[in-house]
Parts: sequence; structure tokens; C-alpha cells
Amino acid sequence: MWRRSASFILDNRPLQGDTVTNPESRLLSPPPSSSMAETLQNPNPDPTLTISPYYQTRAAHHGVVTSDWLAQAQAAAGGDTDTRSSEQEGSLKSAASEKSFPVIDEFNNWRKQPDLAEAVAAIRALASVIRSSEATTMMELQNELKMASDSLKSWDMTSISLTAGCDLFMRYVTRTSAVEYEDFDSAKSRFLERAEKFGEISYKARKIIAMLSQDFIFDGCTILVHGFSRVVLEILKTAAENKKHFRVLCTEGRPDRTGLRLSNELAKLDVPVKLLIDSAVAYSMDEIDMVFVGADGVVESGGIINMMGTYQIALVAKSMDKPVYVAAESYKFARLYPLNQKDMVPALKPIDFGVPIPLKVEVETSARDYTPPQYLTLLFTDLGVLTPSVVSDELIQLYL
Repeated sequence: MWRRSASFILDNRPLQGDTVTNPESRLLSPPPSSSMAETLQNPNPDPTLTISPYYQTRAAHHGVVTSDWLAQAQAAAGGDTDTRSSEQEGSLKSAASEKSFPVIDEFNNWRKQPDLAEAVAAIRALASVIRSSEATTMMELQNELKMASDSLKSWDMTSISLTAGCDLFMRYVTRTSAVEYEDFDSAKSRFLERAEKFGEISYKARKIIAMLSQDFIFDGCTILVHGFSRVVLEILKTAAENKKHFRVLCTEGRPDRTGLRLSNELAKLDVPVKLLIDSAVAYSMDEIDMVFVGADGVVESGGIINMMGTYQIALVAKSMDKPVYVAAESYKFARLYPLNQKDMVPALKPIDFGVPIPLKVEVETSARDYTPPQYLTLLFTDLGVLTPSVVSDELIQLYL
């Protein structure tokens, strides 16, 4: 699936046997974690009580001991459940906490890099889980990865790209036939190789999209952008470096005014930029040649979930026959199918109107909306330039 990806525009070496040298992955050395083998060797601190190997393995794999099946184990061994269960439960929980990799801390460390997307930071953190794992079986390693992935996804339940990135990482890394034939050490190395390869693909995505989109930006054009998208900024930056002459109309981007930030970045590049209030989109649409927007997530229908206001911009552009281009990395492809604006997890942001608002006045604080695929022209992704109708096919291949 990834062999035919446009990611190989920058790296056309074959996937098999390819060794990824990622200097970023060496920047942060993962903290040491205790071995699960220690738990397997001595899951029961009381030498007078013998628990069957089944319960020992279950304790080591799952890391959390419930009183129900611990009591069953003690009963099967003929032991006393009054004073020993609490000691064993505390010992095994302590061992589980000691061996767990601090994936959230690693994730936050990667997030400190300003140009690194949240989903890519999660992918780097999951690769660190494999690198520092002391698991002795593939089941243990896969369980560790799943627990780490679930922890990252629960860190921000409203982030579509974070959830999709973790899911795609699990599918890409663990989907290898080599696991069935190799010994554990070789299979773990293969896992790590695929993890670092996926991290490289994700990290390169922004530059690949910028390269693919250059043919659609022509001299003298006027581009409307909405909000602050790092991939859209990379597209415009690449066009400026290629000595293309264009003008940008940038919406204010309420409620967080991210358009102000993007206009400042474009001004630093000496790109002519004009700042608009959000309600002036229709007023200015006749002087616009194309619309460029990013995406929080690309859903199965080919539509996008993005910053509030994207939907109305696409509606106006469609009515005036202006193309709407979406720039989104493939790790934002999510297994979602919203049917309307309310059919998705809300992402709320406080709004400052500058004046007191009466308590009886209800304020809409949702920060994003859903744009159906019929209002979008093309999607620029690291998988290539896609029409909205092709997204579902790509999703099937990504998650198959």
C-alpha cells in the first residue's frame, strides 16, 4: 500500500531492507523501564503460595490483577484469601506501573517541536514504546502498543488526527507477515523498522503535499485561505521560494483568530496578503481564483472536518464556481462518516466578544464544522492528488 505512496517522491528506496536513519528519533532517549520478565519469574512474592502458570501469565500480560480471578487462583492452590490477596494485588500493580512506558511524557516531549504535528508526535512516541520495550513475546509487545495507543487517544478525545494517526500506526506497523516466521528479536526489529518508516513517511508528508500542489498555483493568482494550517503555509512558502507571484486573502479566523497568525507568517515571506473579517468572504469571492484550506480530519465520504467557517466558504466558492483545494496528510484520514453538522464529537472553544454577554443569551462555541465532499474540488495528500470520491478507496487500503 505504501509502495505506491507519493511519499517516495523524496525517498524512492525500496521498503524491504530499507534502514531509516532518523536523527530526530535520537534526540530524546526513552526512560528505562523494568522488564516484564521479572514479573513472569516472580509474580507472587509469597513463596508458600503457588499460583498456576495461567494466572501468572495473565498477571504479567495484563498488568492489572482483579480480586476475582486472584481469589480463584488462590482457591485453586488451596491458599488463604484473607491476608494475601491485598499484598499480591499491590505487588503486581506496582510491577505493572514500573514496567509501563511513560508514553504521554514522550509524546509531550515531541510536541515541544513547533513544526511537528500532533499526530506525528504520537507516532514518534509509539515508536519509542517499541524501542524501549522489554517484552519477551509478540503478544506482550502488541498489548504494550495497544495500551500506549489507547492512552494517547484518550489524551484528547476530540482530536481526529491524533486518533487516526494512532490507528494507522497500529495497522501499518503490526501488519507484517514476517511476524509469523521470524523469532521474536527479528520480529521486534521488523516492528521498529516499520515504525520508524511510518514516522518518516508522516514527517515528510507536508513537503510532499507542497510539491504536488505547485502546478495548481499560477502567476498572478489570488488565493483565499482560512485559519492557520501548517501544510497550507508550507504550500504557499514553497510557491514563494519558486518565485511565483501570487496574492493571498486571509480570513481573520474567529474565534481564536488564527488567520492573524498566518498573515504574519506570509508577511515575513514578502507575500502580498490582505486580512479579511470572516463575514467578508462572499464580498471578496469575485476577486479570488482558488481556495486553500487544511483539515482536522478527512472522513470516509471524502468530506472534511475543519475549523469553523470552512463549510460556508466552500458553499460560497461552489456557488461562484471557484475551486476549493484541501491540503491534508494521510494520517488525518479517519474512519468517520458524519451525516450532518452535529454528528461528530464537539470541539468547543471559548469566545471573547469584548463585551459582557447576558446569561440568557446562548453562545455557539463549537470550533469546527463538516464540509461535504460535493463542495470540494481536490485533496492534496502525500498519497497523491485525489478527488473526494477516491478517499473511501484509500481508506479501505489504509485500514485493510
